[in-house]
Amino acid sequence: MKPLHIGKYFAPQVGGMERFLEDLIRAQHAAGTHSTALVHAGAGEADIADPAWLRRATVFATFAFAPLAPRFYSELKRAIRDHQPDYLHFHMPNLSAFFALFLPSARRLPWVIHWHSDVVGSKHSLLLRLLYPLYRPFERALLERATLIIGTSKPYLETSQPLAAFQEKCAVVPLGIDPARMPQISASAANQWSSGKLRLLAVGRLTYYKGFDTIIRACAQIPDVELRIVGDGQDRAALLQLTVLLGVNDRVFFEGPISDSACAALYQTADVFCLPSRERTEAFGVVLLEAMHYGLPLLVSAIPGSGVNAVVRNGVNGWLLPPDDAIAWRDAIAAIATDGASRKLMGAAGRERVQRKYAIATIEHKLAHIIENWLAPDAPLPEAHERPLVVIPARDEAATIGEVVREIVALGFVDVLVVDDASDDTTRLESMKAGARCVRAPLPQGAWGAMQTGIRYAMRHNFSSVITMDADGQHRAHEIPRLLAAAKHGDVVVGACVSRGSNARKFAWTLFRGLTGFKLADLTSGFRLYNAAACKALSDESVTLLDYQDMGVLLAVQRAGLTFAEVDVEMLPRTVGVSRIFYSWWAVARYMLQTAVLCVAKRTLFSRRVSI
Repeated sequence: MKPLHIGKYFAPQVGGMERFLEDLIRAQHAAGTHSTALVHAGAGEADIADPAWLRRATVFATFAFAPLAPRFYSELKRAIRDHQPDYLHFHMPNLSAFFALFLPSARRLPWVIHWHSDVVGSKHSLLLRLLYPLYRPFERALLERATLIIGTSKPYLETSQPLAAFQEKCAVVPLGIDPARMPQISASAANQWSSGKLRLLAVGRLTYYKGFDTIIRACAQIPDVELRIVGDGQDRAALLQLTVLLGVNDRVFFEGPISDSACAALYQTADVFCLPSRERTEAFGVVLLEAMHYGLPLLVSAIPGSGVNAVVRNGVNGWLLPPDDAIAWRDAIAAIATDGASRKLMGAAGRERVQRKYAIATIEHKLAHIIENWLAPDAPLPEAHERPLVVIPARDEAATIGEVVREIVALGFVDVLVVDDASDDTTRLESMKAGARCVRAPLPQGAWGAMQTGIRYAMRHNFSSVITMDADGQHRAHEIPRLLAAAKHGDVVVGACVSRGSNARKFAWTLFRGLTGFKLADLTSGFRLYNAAACKALSDESVTLLDYQDMGVLLAVQRAGLTFAEVDVEMLPRTVGVSRIFYSWWAVARYMLQTAVLCVAKRTLFSRRVSI
């Protein structure tokens, strides 16, 4: 399958996301996958002679760490037209990815989101805290629309607030590096370090969350240590001032943005690699993999919920230390300065670990396998034509949905789909824990909209029929076999329970029978079976805008020339919550009026029905 990667930047820009995207695309090309990419053009990159598979959109300005590129929309449209990708692969965070929400050709494709990091409303960045509420709705819309979300580590996935509502479509694939990209240099490069000191190396953007001030303060208390920091950023002046204030500017050096070969020289000749980041914005740390490739032991902040805790095995290939604790960092540096044997063993363990687990060819193969499986939800399940799919629309039904699903599954009906109609409670989680599949609507679509979603899902997956049930526990799972047995008598089987009808409900049934000519006893029951022919009729776009699922659906089936059957079933009264329709006299009056108009507009001259 051909992906179009939507990235933030690309080489020669330096950064973890950029390095990974470059390595991944080259690995995909080597594996025979024709992948392409659209990214922003960094400073001076607009005229770079890029390969045909890479496009760059000009950046108008940068604000709050985000490139602003109005032309990204048109460039995305052209990239989809020219490259004809099978899916879009977004690398987030990336403000320009939101253009896809408004582009019809993008919405027609499956979406995979590579979740590199949350946008963290840091206490260190007031601007991000103020802007994130504006960013969040678009971020959520992108996540809702995605078919698959790739997290880079289990700890990060489990603690990500934006991903909390989408766990059922998340998978974990770690980042990786291409060893061929990591140059080897001669031993003469060691001359750039001072002799007789412990050589510490740090690489990253000079910004608030990297925590470089912590390691500078730690080094200030250990004389025989030299620290070199590679990278640039808005905090450079403040960090330089700190080294002068602490009197360590003669052994803490800022290398700036340097070439790959110069950086490789430092990797190859350092004693220890340090990553003192202070918050979850540091989601994984590709630089850790690069340091491990060169056999460096690691000193890393144990950031709660960050993927760095999965990369570093404490006491195996490095040490995990408290963030923002200069004393703990000082003590750790002092201890390892005199323990060359441990540094060598940990460096060797890290080199073996990165070769075994994080080589880009291994990551590409795993990623391709997961994407192929997830992007085939529209492929029919070979054995599904013999099984029904139980569809349960649910909105804020966490109190009952779990028991409803468990009762169904216990009777052997394992194919249960809960369509979560934008619930504000834990409906999704409870249904999944009970054994159901769950899809979630980004906005409330009503009971019929949720049912139609389930019917379309059943058609795509080749199920033989759909059984619709309520999430409140009124419909009994043990009655499902009766509906299945009656399916030979009609395209739609209605589970009727006349005894549940109040006087008002019975009046509504009488009125609607008169308007439509239906002979069904229980016209408003949602406990129904639809065979393949009925599902085909009800999945049509012309049925999408029905206000109510009971009468409108029956009329649509009637107009398609299909037949009805009805069986008496047991139902229980609702014990939790209120009906979506019969919750007030005003709601009942509106329902009666709209349904009556619908009946008159859509009725046909006859209705075929069989009683069982």
